[in-house]
Amino acid sequence: MMIEALIAVALVGALVTFVAPNRIAGKLAFAISLVPAAIGLWLFAAFDGSGNALLDGDLAFESRFEWIQLGEYTISWFVGLDGISAPLVVLTTILVTLAIVSSWTPIDERESQFYGLLLFIEANLIGVFAALDFFLWFIFWEGVLIPMYLLIGVWGGPRRKYAAIKFFVYTNVASLVMFGAFVALVFGLDVSSFALPEVASAMLDGGPEGFAGVSGATLASIVFVALFAGFAVKVPVVPFHTWLPDAHVEAPTPASVLLAGVLLKMGTYALLRFNFTMFPDQVEAYAVPIAAIAVVSVIYGAMLALAQTDLKRIVAYSSVSSMGYVILGLIAYTHFGVGGATFQMVSHGLISGLMFMAVGVIYNATHTRMVTDMSGLADRMPIAVGVLIAGAFGYMGLPLMSGFAAEFYIFFGAFQSEIHDLMPLFTALAMFGIVIVAGYLLFALQRAVFGPYRLETDYEIGSAPLHDIAPMFVLLALIIALGVAPDLILEMITDAVNPIVERGGDL
Repeated sequence: MMIEALIAVALVGALVTFVAPNRIAGKLAFAISLVPAAIGLWLFAAFDGSGNALLDGDLAFESRFEWIQLGEYTISWFVGLDGISAPLVVLTTILVTLAIVSSWTPIDERESQFYGLLLFIEANLIGVFAALDFFLWFIFWEGVLIPMYLLIGVWGGPRRKYAAIKFFVYTNVASLVMFGAFVALVFGLDVSSFALPEVASAMLDGGPEGFAGVSGATLASIVFVALFAGFAVKVPVVPFHTWLPDAHVEAPTPASVLLAGVLLKMGTYALLRFNFTMFPDQVEAYAVPIAAIAVVSVIYGAMLALAQTDLKRIVAYSSVSSMGYVILGLIAYTHFGVGGATFQMVSHGLISGLMFMAVGVIYNATHTRMVTDMSGLADRMPIAVGVLIAGAFGYMGLPLMSGFAAEFYIFFGAFQSEIHDLMPLFTALAMFGIVIVAGYLLFALQRAVFGPYRLETDYEIGSAPLHDIAPMFVLLALIIALGVAPDLILEMITDAVNPIVERGGDL
């Protein structure tokens, strides 16, 4: 019942913080968030699962009982962790704690509600990564949308309402498409449960018999495409990415940290669990368009970042590019490719969180994010700027940082891929994105950080307070730790992703 305890602490903590006085809400939320973080680290240390949760693996911390009976179908409370979900649960608990600390400077109104929503998001994110029944998983999935909508719409920038509505419409429509497709699939299968292992087993043992006059093969293809489209919005990949820059630019810094660090991983995690685990035949059939989407996301996202002058928008578009690498690793459908894509989910969560925190600290001091207005910040804010540069190196894939390990595994696995003859070409094109990433980050840093100081402002520019700096150093330490010793999580990940590739015939 440890996962239930993890979720319960975050939920009760959210309610307590929501009604607490504003003056103590930040410290109270931080104290409460330390409990899930400690439990998360203990779960990671005590993890004894093996294999894949959907493919006859032995789950860690498994808990299951029947919850709702819908005719012949049973909905269960079914949670557990394998090597894919455990690192993401730990990432969630750590990022929420650090996001709360990073909120102490910029958030100065309705603090109780703000911190309560952060803890509420944490509970639902843990549920998304731990749930193994579709209905339970979908409840947690939707439970993330409303608090993030409120964080953007209430505490965001001048165009916060537009950005919040756009975020909600995009992601909610995608959820409805995904929900309808999966329910139709279950109706077409010979199963009496929405438990994901049972559905996966039925899919891999013969697939759907058909539903509503649609043949089984056609239904499987329709569901695969609908699920991919629904999850692609959440990732996001081109052309479903337009909500992301607006949401990031208008969201307060802590919300951006969680949005890039964990919420985007909901989409890639779902793609891995549903599309790439349950539909190996469709993965092979749609390999070329999916690989093309991955490459376009890498290159187009990087080119858009190159054209921006707002630091936050640069980091936002770079996330589109980074998520393209995840899709490339998944569609490679090799041990290294899928393992590297999962590693990249964790690595990007840490690096993007660090970058958004660094941009937030600079904005708190300078009241601008425009690169064209900045120059010589290194002399005035050496620690914050140093962390920003280190984060940029992580994005560029500097050796001994987690980004290097993730991209190396993805490219190695993609070049090994035999899913289609064009995979080496797609991989080579995607690697060109590294050059563009280095270009726009170095260009932005050169203009904002170096040269003579010339920012005209009435605000005092100085060293950031310790509670702004400390979370960034924690993230930087984790980025370096995973870069130096990727096996800290890679062995666990590999044990869980290998059954996916093997059941797919190592295409």
